[in-house]
Amino acid sequence: MGVFVFLPLVLPLTAWPIARLAEQHLHPRTATRLLTGLAAVMATCSTVCLGLVMVVGTAQLPGNPLPDGWSDPEVRAAVPYDEVVGKAAIPALCAVLVVCGRTLWRHGRVRRSAHRALGGLPDTEVAVLPDDLPYAYALPGGRRDRVVVTTALLDCLEPAERRALFAHERAHLAARHHRFLLAVQLAAGANPFLRPLRTAASYTAERWADEEAAGAVGSRRTVACAIGKAALVSRGTPVATLAGFAAPGPVPRRVAALLGPAPAVRSWPSVFTSVGLAVWGAAAGTVVSAMSSANSAVTMVLILHAATPL
Repeated sequence: MGVFVFLPLVLPLTAWPIARLAEQHLHPRTATRLLTGLAAVMATCSTVCLGLVMVVGTAQLPGNPLPDGWSDPEVRAAVPYDEVVGKAAIPALCAVLVVCGRTLWRHGRVRRSAHRALGGLPDTEVAVLPDDLPYAYALPGGRRDRVVVTTALLDCLEPAERRALFAHERAHLAARHHRFLLAVQLAAGANPFLRPLRTAASYTAERWADEEAAGAVGSRRTVACAIGKAALVSRGTPVATLAGFAAPGPVPRRVAALLGPAPAVRSWPSVFTSVGLAVWGAAAGTVVSAMSSANSAVTMVLILHAATPL
């Protein structure tokens, strides 16, 4: 395997330029899908390679349940600096599992709690909670997808701005944005180098819903005003993997984007632009990461099979 086993751990750095440029130059729908796809593939590849390195380190520990042949010099020779990185990979992979497991657990717990809180309300698409705290978010799952909003937030908005709020949340539900947000959260937990992609994808998912809401109500300014008002009073969403209307973050950038022209829908940017170079650079890094992890996995399986006594 050589150094190829380590490449997927650092190749997410190739996606940092597109994480910054996608927000500015790509349509929010394209940017969200692209960033999420890159993050998911790179996180999977880095986790696979971390697991392969961990096998070498675990096999060296006394009393481990693995076959004795897995600690042979021929196996350890497949990983450079096997004694150090092999043992370091054990706590690293455990940390990845803990972080990702905690993210999934918290996401599920909050969704279950939110559905239980709506148990006494009519089974309608919009659930209005009599709460003095102003917030709104899209709640998927259960018997139906629902938009949750409090009376405190509705009291802060004009009728046209309320329509913008509902259109925004419906766009989150229709495009299944919670899946994108959960995917990038898990990816960032698996590899810290993917955190810029998580931040960028969270922003572009909100911008995607902003543009859908602007098209639904027919006024970009109305959506911008609604977001600005909600941001001043709202507390955001109960968990980062649920999409909200005015979550803490770059709200001024969203408002400024809505006050400008609508973003152009492009299938793929030209390679002769900065964003095009960034896209192709991230794509190349993702391909190399996938090839490196696949090569390392196949090589390790063959080596372990040969080292395992029949």
